[in-house]
Amino acid sequence: MINELLLLCLAAFSAGFIDAIVGGGGLLQTPATLLILPHYPVATLLGTTKIPSIAGTTLAAFKYSKHIKFNYKILAACAIVAFFSALAGAFLVSRIDNSVIKPVILVVLILVAVYTYFNKQFGIHQEKAHSVKKQVLMASLFGLVIGFYDGLIGPGTGSFLILVFIAVLGFDFVSASAHAKVVNIATNLAAILYFSSTGHILFQYAIPMAIFNIGGAYFGTKLALLKGNKFIRIFFLIVVFGTILRFAYDVFSSYRF
Repeated sequence: MINELLLLCLAAFSAGFIDAIVGGGGLLQTPATLLILPHYPVATLLGTTKIPSIAGTTLAAFKYSKHIKFNYKILAACAIVAFFSALAGAFLVSRIDNSVIKPVILVVLILVAVYTYFNKQFGIHQEKAHSVKKQVLMASLFGLVIGFYDGLIGPGTGSFLILVFIAVLGFDFVSASAHAKVVNIATNLAAILYFSSTGHILFQYAIPMAIFNIGGAYFGTKLALLKGNKFIRIFFLIVVFGTILRFAYDVFSSYRF
């Protein structure tokens, strides 16, 4: 158990670091947990990873709040809808075949990577082309979709949220990261409420992982605020590329040749 815990804590620290900057830490933490603890049900492992995720995300959101001015109307709309949507996703986690969803996500991620790479100003400056009413409506819509995804699958949620705040709502990378953290707290909380009520959380692993995730989030947030939008843009591309490889492997390994 000690060796397993050490590996899980290392994965949690790395995930917290990545998550604090551009999201997507779950792409490391979730598969690591599934690999290290293969004898537990998938729902139990997904529930367990939500504890360190919410711990690190909460610290990152707090640190960002000291430097970023939040748009509370947009934030509230997105977070509240995402919370209830994540509850539904957590409930259906064992009832929907993820292989149907992953190919679609793979295509979207490839398009995101190409667009971000060639559009050098993407996420560098804020552009508010929409009315507040329209922004709130779009934030609610994407909160519904991404919240459900987080409850159902999880990994990559932070990156998807950042993408929405930049591409759809016109935020820069730093502001998008800050707002995404708060919404991610809501989705993680919803999943934790469901998984804990059904006994799907291993607290003997979750608590130590949470401590290390917080440590990673602390250093990740400091680096993001220090380096600014251009650094986060590069880091975002790296994480999205890694996400593409991960989803591509999942999609193509499911086919028999």
